[in-house]
This record gives sequence, C-alpha cells and structure tokens, in this order.
Amino acid sequence: MIKFRQILGLNMFRILENSKKRAIFLSLVVGFLIMSIKFLAYYTTGSSAILTDASESIVNVIAAAFAFYSLYLAEQPKDENHPYGHGKIEFFSSGLEGVLIMMAGILTIVPAIWNLLISQKPIENILDGIYLIIVTILVNGLLGLYLIKTGKATSSIVLEADGKHLLVDSVSSFILLAGLFLVKFTGIYYLDSVVAIGLAIFIMVSGYKIARKSIGGLMDETDFDMLDKLIDILKINRKDRWIDIHNFRVKKYGADIHIDCHLTLPYYLNLEESHDEVSALENILKENLDAELEIFIHSDPCIPQCCHYCRISNCAVRKSDFDREVIWNKQTLITDQKHIEY
Repeated sequence: MIKFRQILGLNMFRILENSKKRAIFLSLVVGFLIMSIKFLAYYTTGSSAILTDASESIVNVIAAAFAFYSLYLAEQPKDENHPYGHGKIEFFSSGLEGVLIMMAGILTIVPAIWNLLISQKPIENILDGIYLIIVTILVNGLLGLYLIKTGKATSSIVLEADGKHLLVDSVSSFILLAGLFLVKFTGIYYLDSVVAIGLAIFIMVSGYKIARKSIGGLMDETDFDMLDKLIDILKINRKDRWIDIHNFRVKKYGADIHIDCHLTLPYYLNLEESHDEVSALENILKENLDAELEIFIHSDPCIPQCCHYCRISNCAVRKSDFDREVIWNKQTLITDQKHIEY
C-alpha cells in the first residue's frame, strides 16, 4: 500500500511538472468547483437561466477530464500503428468538447421554453444567486485566459479550446447576471426563461465553432496562420541556391507540425551538396519555430525553364538571363509544380 502511494505521488508530481497537463489538471479541479457553485446557485434561486449555465459546467468537467487523457496520449511516442504520432487525439478531444457543448445547449433550451410557455415559477433569493454567479465569472475568466496563453505557448489546441470555452462560459454567465438583475428590479419572472433560451442558443453556436475547428484539423485543413508564419521565415532566410519551392504543405498533429515541400536546386550539385541545402532549410524552420517539427523535403533538379527566375549570378550553365524572381506567398508555394511559366 505504501509503495502504491509512493508511485501515485511520484506520477502526480511528474504530471504537474508538465505545463500542459498542469494547466488542464487545474481546469479539471476548478471546473468541478465552478459546477458545484452554479448548482448551489440554482437550488438557492430556482432560476432556469442559472440551470442552463450550470448544465454547461458539467460539460466543462467532462471535457477537462477527457482533455487530460488526450494530452497524455498525444505525448506518447510514434509506433507501428501511429507513424505520425498520437497528436491528432487533441483535435478529437476539442471536437468532443464542442459536441458536448451543443448538446448542453439543446438539453437546456427545452425546459426553458417549457417554463416560458407553460409553467412560470417565481425566483427566490436572487441576490444570493447573483453573488455566486459573480464568483464564477471571475474564476472562469482568469482560468480561461491562463489556458489560452498556455495553449498558444505549447501549440496545444486542447488547451486553447478549453480556454475559449471558459471565456464563452464567462460571457454567458455575464449575460445571465444581467438577466437576473432585470428580474430583480422589474419583478418580471418570465425574463428568466427568455435569458435561459438566449444562453442556450449562444452555447450551441459556441460549441459549433469549437467542433468546426477540430474537424478542420482532423481533415488536415491548412492552418493559414502557421502557413503565413512559415512563409515569412522562408522569405527572410532565402538563399540563391533555393531556386524554387513548391508543393509546400503544412498540417498539424496536435502540438506537432508536419511540413513537406519540393525544393528546386541546381542540377549540377552532388548528392552531399544537395543534402546540405535540404538540411539548411530544415534547420532554419526548426530554429525559428517553437514547436515540434517533422519535415520532409524532396529535392528537384532545376531545368532550363527555371533560368529566368534563378538568382545564382555566377551560374556557368545558365540558358537565359534572370528577369524576375518567384515571389514566395501562399499562391506560389502551394502550387504542385515548378514555376516554369512564371
């Protein structure tokens, strides 16, 4: 028993040493606390709007628990079944969170409509509910900002999705707070149900946006922000021997980034020289990106049609004069062939 506790304590210490796992563990603990406070506010007041907000908090806890597992799985090394690693589990995790958020919105909008049309209930102890909701707004807002910051620093879509979800939760709670104040000072109780319906719709739209982003990742959708960053790096560090780059593709596997492209080099370079140029390009990308990179570069020999945009001034085998250069941008880099017509 003592040995088991020692192992458990050691594993927990290792978990908390990892910034991503530490952040999501904090999200799990705080999420459970926030959920408890919101349900306490509901039982104190009987407000449908608070029940809607509290129901979404259940999603926060479930999503944080699954995210914790997904971060563990994403860090597992490549194996025979997963030659690109396990990073895509992060997209699945954020997608699940988005779907659960939408379900929470759907399940809470029905009783809100029922209360609005059929059964009007007075709200009790509104001020107590307001105080409790203010606490959740502050805590969720601070935690959400922390998760987004950590997610961007570690390139973790799971942490970013969870952080954005908590910020959305804070916004919805703020709308809820405004509704409670209206009910308090007007005495019009059906406003509570109206606010609950509005919150449910807001929650469903937010869940859709999170799910949509994760589906894009699973479908290897181009990350244009990352592509722009890579293009800037290439333009700043461009070498004359890199005559052309084309078929440039970027995809994310969780925090890992996979890049492949074709690099056109002078045809007269020997194998070792070509390898040095490919390695130089790889190293430049790795040095300028704070992320785990896997890069595949296919080297192509130049052809006479490349001469008019080749920047090598002392080329002894040039077939035509240099008259322009290929401007590296999203349109030129992603094309799947040499720019012979450029």
